[in-house]
Amino acid sequence: MDIEQKQAEHIDCFVKQASNQKGPALASVITEATSHPSLFAFSEILSVPTVLELQGTEHSVYLELLRLFAHGTWSEYKSVADRLPHLLPDQVLKLKQLTVLTLAETNKVLPYEGLMQELDVSNVRELEDFLINECMYVGIVRGKLDQLRRCFEVQFAAGRDLRPGQLGNMIQTLSNWLVTSDNLLVSIQEKIKWADTMSELDKKHGKEVEEKVEEVKKSLKADIDFRGHEEIYSEGGMMDYEEDRGRPKRRRHPMG
Repeated sequence: MDIEQKQAEHIDCFVKQASNQKGPALASVITEATSHPSLFAFSEILSVPTVLELQGTEHSVYLELLRLFAHGTWSEYKSVADRLPHLLPDQVLKLKQLTVLTLAETNKVLPYEGLMQELDVSNVRELEDFLINECMYVGIVRGKLDQLRRCFEVQFAAGRDLRPGQLGNMIQTLSNWLVTSDNLLVSIQEKIKWADTMSELDKKHGKEVEEKVEEVKKSLKADIDFRGHEEIYSEGGMMDYEEDRGRPKRRRHPMG
């Protein structure tokens, strides 16, 4: 079972739990969801009405925590840690994994120095172990560890929940891409049409050349045949004339 199918099942389970809970009970659901080792998307849980009702209550910090897991990073949590619940070890691990996904969204080559700073990792060995065991082995990223260049080359990274306003930007980007693709398609079709026209012209020109070549061949053959007959006729006539001149004439004897 792939990671997307696993997530879909876990999301459905937590959405049902959250829909049936209110107030303090939701804190446990949110803590469990943000600690789950196979769950990396939280927007569906965030959209549950009972979860949204936490806003403005004494348990609103759990709503903020869930939003942080949906869109935030480990460094962002540290900047507001005094206002949020203390994280469990599994939640810390999950938020660091999500941080790698966020970094991989915009950069396919992640320097070790930047990763160690973002993840609070003290040395390269610890960082590589984290990337291998907690990211690549889990299936949320694929890539190559380049020890010589001290970087992680990302080949694949699972997507995170869309941030507020990000959907509009994505739609605009896709719309621009669609317009560009349409323009490119028109340009390609025009070039194909031009190529077909040139091909037809080339064929027509080639046929005209072949016809002219055949005409020239026929004309040359006719001229050669005519000259050949003329020469033969001229030589034969002269020969007969000369023979007639050289032949002795017979005399007629008178009849007695």
